[in-house]
Amino acid sequence: MGLIVPAAVERYLAALNQQTDPVLLDIARAGRDEQLPLIDAEVGALLRLLARAVGARRILEIGTAVGYSGIWLAGALPADGLLLTLEHDEARARTARANFARAGLAERVSVMVGDARRTLEKVGGPFDIIFLDTDKPLYNVLLDRLVDLLRPGGLLLTDNVLWDGEVVPGYVAEPRRDPALTQMIAEYNHRLNTHPRLLTATVPLRDGVAISVKVA
Repeated sequence: MGLIVPAAVERYLAALNQQTDPVLLDIARAGRDEQLPLIDAEVGALLRLLARAVGARRILEIGTAVGYSGIWLAGALPADGLLLTLEHDEARARTARANFARAGLAERVSVMVGDARRTLEKVGGPFDIIFLDTDKPLYNVLLDRLVDLLRPGGLLLTDNVLWDGEVVPGYVAEPRRDPALTQMIAEYNHRLNTHPRLLTATVPLRDGVAISVKVA
């Protein structure tokens, strides 16, 4: 049984997902081999659905990795749409650019390399969707800037907010995560759910996805 969703339910949901394609499957396999912290296809399908639902034309992603989640997002964009995705590791950014090209999405995607804290100062909004899935200490640091970059009615989507269940005190008998990081995620969740400019709900899918709409 999974810590958040029972394993049998996760397998059932995975079997229902018909949105994957050969490029995504190949990237996911390579990611598992390299032990990269990629989202899975069920979270990818949620990202694509939400991007379609709001008619997204401009999307910002914090944490490109090798482009897997970005392909899910960019695949929902119109031909003249833009995914701007930020990655701090040059080698991963090169791999991501190659993967976007393999997926036929290179013209819709711009990969920027650098520290997100500095890069975001140069980025101009508004964005319809922002997907946050980067180093966890940055979540709290970046939150207010990301809210500023969203359009009214836009969505801030945050991955890993349940942190293998360890954000719930006492839920995991033998925690494996760094307690300092767990506390950071718990503080971020509190800020999301009390933020005066956001309305937030959390989906307990995989490691937890927070969905926040900008209301002011």
